[in-house]
Amino acid sequence: MMICVICKHGQTKPGITTVTLHRDECTIILKGVPAEICDNCGEYYLSDTVTEQVLQRAEVAINNGAEVEILRYAA
Repeated sequence: MMICVICKHGQTKPGITTVTLHRDECTIILKGVPAEICDNCGEYYLSDTVTEQVLQRAEVAINNGAEVEILRYAA
């Protein structure tokens, strides 16, 4: 747990979130991503490992020509 750096009031707790990424004309949505989520403002924080996996999956979708891609995160 940590104090949220955005609202400075909430504590983060483990949870699941949806991550939306945009690049040029592409939108990639990953559902069910594990994160630390602020109990006050809802801001989420991803671990380095999860961030790397999210970015890799988004890159694959973009390279496959996706304009909008909705993926289920699975570790």
